[in-house]
Amino acid sequence: MVVIERNGNEKRKLMHKNDKCVGCGICVQLCPTQSLELGPIADISRGKTNQDKIKIEKDSCVLCGLCASVCAFDALNLEIDGKNIQDLPNYPKWTHFSEIDEENCIYCGKCSYSCPQDAVFFQRNLPKPTDLIHGNISINEDDCLYCKICEELCPVSAITIKAIPESSTRTDLAVPNNIEVDLDKCVQCGVCKRACPQNAIKQVCDTCMYADELPEPEITGKTFIDNNCVYCGYCKELCPEDTIKVVKPFDGEMLIPEAEECKDCQDCIEVCPCNALEIKDGFLSLNEERCILCGACINACPLDALQLRRSSMKLENITNASWQKIIGKLLE
Repeated sequence: MVVIERNGNEKRKLMHKNDKCVGCGICVQLCPTQSLELGPIADISRGKTNQDKIKIEKDSCVLCGLCASVCAFDALNLEIDGKNIQDLPNYPKWTHFSEIDEENCIYCGKCSYSCPQDAVFFQRNLPKPTDLIHGNISINEDDCLYCKICEELCPVSAITIKAIPESSTRTDLAVPNNIEVDLDKCVQCGVCKRACPQNAIKQVCDTCMYADELPEPEITGKTFIDNNCVYCGYCKELCPEDTIKVVKPFDGEMLIPEAEECKDCQDCIEVCPCNALEIKDGFLSLNEERCILCGACINACPLDALQLRRSSMKLENITNASWQKIIGKLLE
């Protein structure tokens, strides 16, 4: 994290959080004092160098807050007298967002498993199997050989056969002589009963008989999106219940070339925070549904082959005329 602080009539502090930076370069493009420089984001993404994605020239930065205002990913923050400018009335406000409808979420976890930024988390609480499965199991230890066939075949590892030494002096000679069934794990499938060579296991499953009396499985939990989200919408795309809503920071289009040399370079693929680019059939391919038009791929492309056209952005409350002109460059 880079931090710049200055005291005067106001105490100003600018912070750059490298872990949230996507390398879009918007702050570099719009900085009125040219105090920002984009690092080698392709090498950074590949782990070849440990540099920050943005370099800030502390001597020339005037802490105006323009960079923090236009950062759509909360990687730059400016505080004035301890207050974030996002909470002050005279600064621009981003209105894009991502949210999950908790009431209708079924806690399947697809959003969490698929997020390219690991920004979606979920906790799932499942009922105990014993609340849903009823039955009885007993073992005649006089007939049991402790052969471990049932233990090895049990699909839920509910059976344990172990050796309890009969003498404390020769524990190395102990042979299997004890069997235990964990009823919290047992699913009353009957595999152990069918596999026992001595017919020493008796098992009766009552689940079907009492199915109408057993409760429906109640699955509860919690799902949330943290502030590392880049608003790609991949979670929304995969959600089977349509419980996720995503509004992206920009509207527009990305134009990509049909150049064979792209498959050898792949710098754009490395830096894309959304996993929206891939090599398909020998050419660079874009998943338009996931692209957030951030421009990181353009910054990484050594051929200057990619083109970005933004038609609108979810940035409002730009009251300063000079800032309106500068920020308007994002749509040119």
